Amino acid sequence: MATIKLTTDKFKEEIFNYEKNEEWEYQDSVPAIIDFYADWCGPCKAVAPILEELSEEYDGKLKIYKVDTEVERELSAVFGIRSIPSLLFIPTGGKQPMMQAGALPKGAFKEIISKELLSE
Repeated sequence: MATIKLTTDKFKEEIFNYEKNEEWEYQDSVPAIIDFYADWCGPCKAVAPILEELSEEYDGKLKIYKVDTEVERELSAVFGIRSIPSLLFIPTGGKQPMMQAGALPKGAFKEIISKELLSE
């Protein structure tokens, strides 16, 4: 499965509707990573192929979304995105999401995925 383009409306529908709920409540049973990026961003371009590889590696166990900050300004504002890439790691089981700014190497992604997203 490839990375999934995410719009503000799709985010509210599939991830979390911040207009209806104040407390974070992830609406899916599969953990996710959301990559806030822009097409002109060099570090974002470096992270993109890593995320594609991870989406194949963890197919069925993890969803990887991409949010174009130039297009989805409302969603970027809701999360206070100031630098890109910014990555939102969303665990299941009522745990709070974690934001990480900056490009990460593949090993760092795998460590976060195994420790925070897929550990039971």
